[in-house]
Amino acid sequence: MSRTVTLYIAMSLDGYIATEDDNLDFLSQVERPGEDYGHSDFLKNIDTVIWGRRTFDIVLGFGKGVPYADKAVYVISKSRTGTEAHARYHADVVALIRQLKQQPGKGIYCDGGGQIVLELLRHRLIDRIIVSVIPQLLGSGIRLFREGAPEQEIAFKQSITYPTGLVQLWYDVKHA
Repeated sequence: MSRTVTLYIAMSLDGYIATEDDNLDFLSQVERPGEDYGHSDFLKNIDTVIWGRRTFDIVLGFGKGVPYADKAVYVISKSRTGTEAHARYHADVVALIRQLKQQPGKGIYCDGGGQIVLELLRHRLIDRIIVSVIPQLLGSGIRLFREGAPEQEIAFKQSITYPTGLVQLWYDVKHA
């Protein structure tokens, strides 16, 4: 059985995952002690994490090192090679995902960025989309779903509304 690739990500109500200068401060609007919006439960079925290099650099900027030490972490980069802590750089996200889907294991978690999401959508490699909508309008920035992504049919699974105003939307991608 093929492993599932899940896009699990947050965006502003107007569809941005970051400001134009890669700022994620809008996410702090919904931070509450003890509330992780189901992230811990989601991670129980994941053994692989995929990030774009810019997203990875933002995560490293938090000063806590490379997260998910118990998982395989891949960073997609055309300019970097090798490893950083337990994260491995890889140049081609499509080839990597195709290879990973043929190997035994748990789910594969994609957490951005926008260019990685576009490539995976173009090649129809995303199986599930979980988007946490943050109740804020950014007006501009880095779009989650970029121009050029092919039309794809998705099936609604569930929505979860939290007291902070965050709404989490779950969809499965229908593959032909």
